[in-house]
Amino acid sequence: MLLAIDIGNTNISFGVCAGKKLVESWRISTSAGKTPDEYGVEILNFFDFGKIDRKKISGIAISCVVPCLLPVFEEVSQKYFQIKSLVVGREGELGMPILYDNPKEVGADRLSASVAAFELYKGPIIVIDFGTATTFDIISEKGEYVGGVIAPGIGISSQALFEKAAQLPHVELAKPDSIIGRNTRKSMQAGIVYGSIGQVKEILHRINKEIGGHPKIVATGGYASLIAQEIEMIDTVNETLVLEGLRIIWERSLGPPK
Repeated sequence: MLLAIDIGNTNISFGVCAGKKLVESWRISTSAGKTPDEYGVEILNFFDFGKIDRKKISGIAISCVVPCLLPVFEEVSQKYFQIKSLVVGREGELGMPILYDNPKEVGADRLSASVAAFELYKGPIIVIDFGTATTFDIISEKGEYVGGVIAPGIGISSQALFEKAAQLPHVELAKPDSIIGRNTRKSMQAGIVYGSIGQVKEILHRINKEIGGHPKIVATGGYASLIAQEIEMIDTVNETLVLEGLRIIWERSLGPPK
């Protein structure tokens, strides 16, 4: 079985693949201060809950956009699983041409999601990842990574209001009943959520205008379920797209895990 780990700025998603099936997946908060032992024990606790035998893990694939945590999880791989992990972006066979001016600038999570999206849904396709940032990645009909868009995520917008405006509270990220708020909390929710929806619609409109045709659109990431349901242009939501991509990259590089 394969352990796939996606280390993001806000959350760390990880899951276990048996063959081509993701059998379990979990999400925890990212903390740069945790030690390898703390993360290792946390992962094994989830394994116990999901009745996963760690001795059956024969491969580990990692995507990471938090550089200080990469050596932490490489140590977790060695100490708790006795496995040298495959790190996307540093190694691994993507099977996808990267048309970025500098391919090394594309985040490992974006690469993994793009590989999975093309493998699962074909192209042309647009992947929207609703994470710390809201990213848009465009893959051509031929399976080329064309480029993308990076915008502030909904969580960043909420946090910025709380931190920069002295009288504004920290609010739950939820869709309010009305666009017109009758109190500060509802007003902030309306601005944050519907502002994000409007942002996504406008960016999609401009991408479609530039590339032409009718690309499929898939959403992923922690906030996908909150925003995607309000945007008719989005064809499907796959919240484990990055983990699926890690599995595919592992298989293309090293074959199916034993």
